[in-house]
Amino acid sequence: MVKVKSLGEIELMRESALVVSKTLGMLAKEIKPGVTTMHLDQLAESFIRDLGAEPGFLGLYDFPNTLCVSPNEQVVHGIPNDKPLQEGDILSVDCGAIKNGFYGDHAYTFEVGEVAEATKKLIEVTKKSLYIGIEAFCHGNRVGDLGHAIQTYIESFGYGVVRELVGHGLGKTMHESPEIPNYGKKGRGKKFINGMVIAIEPMINLGTKNIRHFSDGWTIKTADNQPSAHFEHNVALIDGKPQLLSTFDYIHEALGIQSDEENPFKKLTSKT
Repeated sequence: MVKVKSLGEIELMRESALVVSKTLGMLAKEIKPGVTTMHLDQLAESFIRDLGAEPGFLGLYDFPNTLCVSPNEQVVHGIPNDKPLQEGDILSVDCGAIKNGFYGDHAYTFEVGEVAEATKKLIEVTKKSLYIGIEAFCHGNRVGDLGHAIQTYIESFGYGVVRELVGHGLGKTMHESPEIPNYGKKGRGKKFINGMVIAIEPMINLGTKNIRHFSDGWTIKTADNQPSAHFEHNVALIDGKPQLLSTFDYIHEALGIQSDEENPFKKLTSKT
């Protein structure tokens, strides 16, 4: 059952989401060749606690760390370790936090130094598909409309859309109804209603859509060992329109990226 949030609850969820946004922004400055993902994990845990929140992933379903860190061919759920990052790697960082009893949960794929052009294009297209999905989260649409919008865009580049892993509703628990696949048919699935809060998270592979599981019980990789990218935002439906609760602005500031892609989905504020 979909758990509709009040405007007050959505504002509390915005605070939770911004903890994650700020954490990812802090990490953006630290992700470079020679750094270990375990070091990033330790930084993230301390930073989240300093912001008056709790790590959302640590202990969730017995996950052992604060961050899911997935380099290169790893799709999601990678476990931090002491292996240094290398020039040319990419790293998907998924982070969660709990504040005010609500979860924030989003992800970004970072470039480590200079990466291959084909991989850079994958990252660019995956990020663009996230905003295409957000745009489809609106009054009158259904889950299938959102998934279809992402799938159509991604497959026009010949990339693989992972089927087994999906976005989800978000609230006082990490995973709520409805599931939000990155593929689908128009007009199918649950209808979007005001007060819904969801995590939209395209997980896109350079090659095959198929995946494999590591023996650690968590890490998921592409079946053909080609790179995978992952981006995620938390979005509320307010007055029939999608409104971002999370932001990549902190990441963009840290990396010197100029971007207006979030502008259509930001909260409107009154001029004084």
